[in-house]
Formats: sequence, C-alpha cells, structure tokens
Amino acid sequence: MWKIQKGYNSVSKTFRLPEEMVEKLDKLAYENNLSLNQLVIQCLNYSLDNLSIENDSDSKGSDT
Repeated sequence: MWKIQKGYNSVSKTFRLPEEMVEKLDKLAYENNLSLNQLVIQCLNYSLDNLSIENDSDSKGSDT
C-alpha cells in the first residue's frame, strides 16, 4: 500500500455516499490506521490511475 504525501494542496468538497459504503470505508480506514480522508484519496487515485475510458460510440453500437 502506498502512503499519502504530506503537505499537498487540497480543496474541500462535499460528497453524498451510500451509508453502507461509508461503513465499509470507515472500517477499512480504522483497520489500516488511516484517516477516512486518506483512504478515500488512495481509492480515488487508484481508480484514476487504472481507469479505462470506453468510447461512447462503441458502447452504444455494440447491440446492433
């Protein structure tokens, strides 16, 4: 698991998440001695680094 860099610039945003997801994230953060914020940043960074963007025309025309 990689570590969050300290001292980065940040912006405050508000997100609404499903309760069950927040419970899982809280538990995972606690078990790994991370703040919830640090865990969410790691999850988002991983998702962005591993994102595969599909072309809209490919997904729309795949049924024909």
